[in-house]
Amino acid sequence: MTLFGYAFKKHLKVFPVQTSFYSEWRLRNGVVSVLHEDRDSPPERLLQAIWQHQRLLRDQIKTLDNEPVRVLHPGFQNVEAGPDFHDAVLQIGNGPPRSGDIEVDLQPSGWRAHGHDRNPAFGNVVLHVVWESERPASGAPPTVLLRPVLDAPLGELSLWLGSEAAGELPQTMQGACAPGLRGLPSEALTELLRQAAQVRLESKAARFQARARQAGWEQSLWEGLFRALGYKNNVWPMQHLAELRPRWWASGGDGPAMQARLFGISGLLPIELPRSGEDDYVRGVWDRWWRERDAFSDCLVPRELWRLNGLRPPNHPQRRLALASCWSADARLVAKLEQWCGRELACSALAPSLLEWLEVPRHEFWSWHWTFRSKRLSKPQPLLGASRATDLAVNVILPWLWIRAVEGQNDPVRQGLERRYFSWPPAQDNSVLRKARRRMLGGASPRGVRNAACQQGMTQIVQDYCSHSNALCENCRFPELVREFRAQ
Repeated sequence: MTLFGYAFKKHLKVFPVQTSFYSEWRLRNGVVSVLHEDRDSPPERLLQAIWQHQRLLRDQIKTLDNEPVRVLHPGFQNVEAGPDFHDAVLQIGNGPPRSGDIEVDLQPSGWRAHGHDRNPAFGNVVLHVVWESERPASGAPPTVLLRPVLDAPLGELSLWLGSEAAGELPQTMQGACAPGLRGLPSEALTELLRQAAQVRLESKAARFQARARQAGWEQSLWEGLFRALGYKNNVWPMQHLAELRPRWWASGGDGPAMQARLFGISGLLPIELPRSGEDDYVRGVWDRWWRERDAFSDCLVPRELWRLNGLRPPNHPQRRLALASCWSADARLVAKLEQWCGRELACSALAPSLLEWLEVPRHEFWSWHWTFRSKRLSKPQPLLGASRATDLAVNVILPWLWIRAVEGQNDPVRQGLERRYFSWPPAQDNSVLRKARRRMLGGASPRGVRNAACQQGMTQIVQDYCSHSNALCENCRFPELVREFRAQ
């Protein structure tokens, strides 16, 4: 007997949920799905939540080949293209623990039906998690069934999915550094992040310095700008285009000519010519490129280098190249940035002032379209937004200006740039920061990371430590760093 007058048994029925206006309304309006045991299969969202929180009889998990599976870490949910979970740590049978990705599907047939067998992004999948089946898909990794090993009836798990707990990172997935970081006063945590951000500033600046020795300061800046416009998916093709700048920029021409040249060299022009209407712009680009393409035939970028799947439309490289071509046609862009560096600015004016200098005039086509083939937008969209201007500031422009001030031994300018760097408002949140906050700070809100420098510091910590360990934090030295920092 227990304190409540009964003993737990191995199998429990779902506790009856009391109905009310609120509970009935949320079910009726689809806030949470109603699932029953006789339903053919649950939604993948529920299966993913079950896997992330390991709502399973963990000692009974086996592959379809009857190999026991020990889940040392379920991995981190991937909200972008690719496998559903990254960096899981598993032990299958008598094999050693190994890290890899997890893919969740309703049926094993999803492995081929969704093209995972042909997609290199799924090459590191070590386990295929499915609802039910009798056999794995041909060529798929080891397969585990969820239906026989749920730790609660499906209807109960459906109600849990609608709770706040299902959307949070489980306590067991927090990093080994979390207890030490939670014990730091807020001022000490900010100072630790500030010091890591200083390292990141100097590291980025050193890259510009090294490249400037080979190609000059302006070329190093252009390469940094192009890399940043490539986001994480298309950094390398954008970098390659920037390295070719001495070729395509030296040929001169106005903005449309520069645009056609960049689109042509990049390989991102539509293969089929348009017929009429607004597509006259595309035809005009093709006509310009047609006259020049032989002169640049030795430096064309293979179209296969571009990663276009899973991109948000505003991040498409066609749109980013439209912005880069407008900048390239402005012969005074570098001088403008130097002039901006010399202005006295309040903290609140930092981001708006840079955006003002980097903005380009409304474009007849690109202000109204995300890509060459997208439909016309209902209202114009700027080629550069405030969040992207902040990313450019902390990752490119401020480090580039800072290292030039260091080389010129101009301490007042250097100190002024450092003040801007550490005062810059926070950038847009991203998956790396969300994962880091959950792992390190127990899910602190973005406001807890006060500014862009704190975000840069957290990213530097991920790069220095998390990227060199696994999800279990094996051999990670960062918890030791936190202890010593706290003892200072």
